[in-house]
Amino acid sequence: MGGTTNIISRPPSNPLGKGAFEPPKERERTCVATGESLPESLLVRFVQGPDGALVPDVAAKLPGRGVWVRADRASIDLAVKRNGFARGLKHAVKPPTDLADQTEALLVRRCLDFIGLAKRAGALAIGVAQAEGAIRKRQPFGLIEASDGADDGRIKLQRLIFGLWGVEPPITGCFTSAEMGLALGRDHVVHAVLLTESMAHRWSIEIARLAGFRAIIPASWPPPSF
Repeated sequence: MGGTTNIISRPPSNPLGKGAFEPPKERERTCVATGESLPESLLVRFVQGPDGALVPDVAAKLPGRGVWVRADRASIDLAVKRNGFARGLKHAVKPPTDLADQTEALLVRRCLDFIGLAKRAGALAIGVAQAEGAIRKRQPFGLIEASDGADDGRIKLQRLIFGLWGVEPPITGCFTSAEMGLALGRDHVVHAVLLTESMAHRWSIEIARLAGFRAIIPASWPPPSF
C-alpha cells in the first residue's frame, strides 16, 4: 500500500489513568489530492479492481496497491483533476464520474452496519423507552437520531442527559428512521443511545468520514435549550 506510514498517538479521551479508555494509535498516510499527511481515520483508501476500475476501499482491506484521499467530496474531485490516482497507483487509471457518490454510499453502509454491531454488542439502547431507561442508569456517550424524527422526542432525550449528567453528548442525525430500522432489524427506529465510550469513539471515526459527504445534523433541527 502506498503512502507514508508514520505511527501517531492520540491522547486518551479522559485522563483517568489505568483502566481508562484510550484510543488506539493510528498510522498516517499522504493524501494524493492535497499532499497532507493525515491519520487513516480521516482518509479513504482507493484500489484498482480486477476489471481495472477504481474502487473505494472504505475498510482499507482490499488487496493490491492503494492510494489515500482525504474523506470529502472536494478532495476526491481534486485527486481526479490532478491525476492523483494514476500517480499514486503508478499507472494510468480512469476514475468513474460518480466516484464521490460511490464513496458516500459505501460510508453510509459502513455506518449503518456499525449501528447493528453496537446493538449486538449490547452497547446501544434503541427506542424512546429503552433509551430513557439506559440514560437514567448510566452516562451515555452519544445520540443517534433519525433525520425525520419529531423534534420534541429528540430534545427531550437531550435535556434528560444534560439534567442527569451535566453533559451534551454528540448527536448524529443523517439517517432516516427507515434506514436505522433496517440496520437494527425493525421497521423504523427514531432514537438510539450509545452506551460505551469505546463504541462512541469508533462511531465518531466512522461518522467523521461521512461528514465530508453529507450533513451530519440537519440544518432544520432547532438547537435544544437547557
